[in-house]
Amino acid sequence: MDLRDLQYFEVIAELEHMGRAAERLHRTQPALTSCVRRLEEACGAALFEKTGRGIRLTAAGHALRRWAQRTRLDVESARREIGDIGRGLVGHVKLGIVPTAAQFLLPPVARDLIAEAPDVTLRTHVALVDALTPLLRAGDIDLMVGTEGAREPGFVAQMLAEDTIVVAAHAGHPVFDKPRPALKDLAQWRWVLQTPGAPTRDWLDQTFDRHNLPRPVVQVESTMLLMLPTLIGETGLLSFISRLHLQAGRAGAGLREVELPALTMRRRLVATWRDSGYVSPATQRLIDLLVRHTAHQMLA
Repeated sequence: MDLRDLQYFEVIAELEHMGRAAERLHRTQPALTSCVRRLEEACGAALFEKTGRGIRLTAAGHALRRWAQRTRLDVESARREIGDIGRGLVGHVKLGIVPTAAQFLLPPVARDLIAEAPDVTLRTHVALVDALTPLLRAGDIDLMVGTEGAREPGFVAQMLAEDTIVVAAHAGHPVFDKPRPALKDLAQWRWVLQTPGAPTRDWLDQTFDRHNLPRPVVQVESTMLLMLPTLIGETGLLSFISRLHLQAGRAGAGLREVELPALTMRRRLVATWRDSGYVSPATQRLIDLLVRHTAHQMLA
């Protein structure tokens, strides 16, 4: 099989439309049709079937798509590894990272990486784990720093630190008038939270459900996690954020934790990469720096 045919096949399989694939690849439809025909002859099976105005993968097509992606990633890894031999800490690292780690962990790690290896370039993609995982699987990022979830085949994870999520409010909030507020007491105040689907929001809602209490009344929702400390301080609303925000010298330093064991969520922060992918010296050094800085900063 020709590697270029496999590359074209991946795009056709993604779009399930010859015309759109031809536009993206800047090739003619007859050229792509010939590409598919060659692959079908090599495989001895049909790869697509017609459906409406488009096409869709057959069972054989789905199998070839998995192998085509693996082949592409292996070829890219081989090129990078061969290119890195003897060059030391150089190259380009593509990092996917969750917002909390991007705010507190990435700046000092990037500082040290650049100081040690000024020729390394770093591209970051900040998002939640659900959005980053497909990028890692597809090879669009080399490394993912995010919260630990269910183990997935094909990935290797390195434990970095434990992060604690707590209820927080402005220091002058009336919730602190009561020496030891209970979970049910929080129902009388409104909240600023991430949107449903965010792991911390879902955990909070489910905790109230388990205690047969109404869910928090959300007055402000934000998809931007990094905005929450400022929103809490300006609006006087309750929220649910990392304890890291409350440390001196940070955006939420004027906030206080509402100490409630039932609403203390612990999550593990991990670095994840593909077990079959090439880990360049620059990427390995980035992992080492992440481990070092989480030991000093996030566990302090």
